[in-house]
Amino acid sequence: MKPLVKICGLSTAESLAAAKNGGATHLGFIFFPKSPRHVLPELAAELVQEAGECETVAVTVDADDEYLDRIVSTMKPTMLQLHGNETIERVVELRAKYGLPIIKAFAVRDEGDLTKAKTFEGIADILLLDAKPPKGADLPGGNGVSFDWSLIENFQSSTPVLLSGGIDSENVIEAMVLVGGQQNSICGLDVSSGVESAAGVKDISKIGSFMDQCHKAMEVYWL
Repeated sequence: MKPLVKICGLSTAESLAAAKNGGATHLGFIFFPKSPRHVLPELAAELVQEAGECETVAVTVDADDEYLDRIVSTMKPTMLQLHGNETIERVVELRAKYGLPIIKAFAVRDEGDLTKAKTFEGIADILLLDAKPPKGADLPGGNGVSFDWSLIENFQSSTPVLLSGGIDSENVIEAMVLVGGQQNSICGLDVSSGVESAAGVKDISKIGSFMDQCHKAMEVYWL
């Protein structure tokens, strides 16, 4: 199986087309007002009409039931991503309520954070390992920083794992080496700020370059 590639924080038809045509498998839409990538459910609903066979992911941060109901009923995503402090019980509840696969994100700095992520094995459908935000940051993700990837060189999980945080066209080869390794459970990459010209502004050329590098890396490193 080829690795998954998720382009997150999409907000325009042009950026969605660049991600889809470039070969991304997952398209992410942010529903978090503090984020420069925040979109309304109505806009996301319009954009996903052109998603084709890509998975469409609604990304939320500790959203309440009312907001989630609005997102799911309006956008009709194929997956939910929970990027806050959601508990195991909350993940189980939302997975049952909406009947959608769940990506659960975790902020990683040390081994202890990976241990916490592993408690969600078999609960979430995909675990997403992101870097802990810098001190004082308003956003749980999309900060353009990475964690020490050596922590996950031999990371084992019965649930598929996405690597996120500070990935761009300059280091995607290194990231893809981890994805292609047979000693861990990493199944793909997630990128947001790494394909932007400014916070929240997707750069079509950067999306193209990133996807080109992904495909080149897959040819060499995907085992």
